Amino acid sequence: MNLKIMVTGRNRRIATDICEHISSEREYSTIKCPPTKSAIFEMSLSELPHVVIICAGDESADSVKAYDVLRETVKIGALEIIIVANDEDRKAFMNNSKLSKMFFLARPVSISALYRKLSEIEESFEDDSKGGQGVVEFINNVEPEKYERKHILVVDDDAEQLMMIKEHLKEFYEVTLVNSGKNAYKALGKYKIDLILLDYLMPDMDGPEVLLSLRDYPEFRDIPIVFLTGVSEKETVLKTLVELKPQGYVLKPTKKSELVAKIIDVLDERAALSEISGSEE
Repeated sequence: MNLKIMVTGRNRRIATDICEHISSEREYSTIKCPPTKSAIFEMSLSELPHVVIICAGDESADSVKAYDVLRETVKIGALEIIIVANDEDRKAFMNNSKLSKMFFLARPVSISALYRKLSEIEESFEDDSKGGQGVVEFINNVEPEKYERKHILVVDDDAEQLMMIKEHLKEFYEVTLVNSGKNAYKALGKYKIDLILLDYLMPDMDGPEVLLSLRDYPEFRDIPIVFLTGVSEKETVLKTLVELKPQGYVLKPTKKSELVAKIIDVLDERAALSEISGSEE
């Protein structure tokens, strides 16, 4: 197996050095990523690397929190995170990061130690593909048993739009973000999704194509779908509502009140229909 590795971080010298080593000596697929929240979020979702190496440098509480967006990638694929850090940066991550699992590699960097860790990860993925035990995911902030939060899947190729929608919804719902129809299927295979917010216009598979595809699967066809659409596509979307009968649409840029209100309406209607169906049986 050839690992796909994304390298990022504020210490550009170490990041460049590691990229040169792992691409030339081990022939791993290497992706360089700027250490900004939006870039990390967008590239990790689009590339789905097996490993992210963060080359830390003079980290603060705020800079560390930028890497928390990797939690979204962990939701839809196996992902290991290695942080190259001195003692101060290691403490910054341990005290401020919400990532559930990290491996620390001390500076100055031992390339041999890095290779040993990458080999272990490579072997674990190979074992998993043969039916072995995968990485156990730790989920924080478990809600009280009496109240099960609904799970919303948001599908949009715009990273900023995804992060904004999560900010709108995280107070009320579990939220998983993906940037394509292909990754939507990965999320649907891992989680019980109660509603899908689906971007109308996307490359590869657009919203209507994803909706029609989902209806071919009995386990997915009854999940309510609400389109996310710009004002310029409103008329086209209205025609689609008649033809494909999704549960509605919300205009972008989304307003928190309108988005939450739409979700509540759709989920309440779905619950009412379920009760009626149950009483008829």
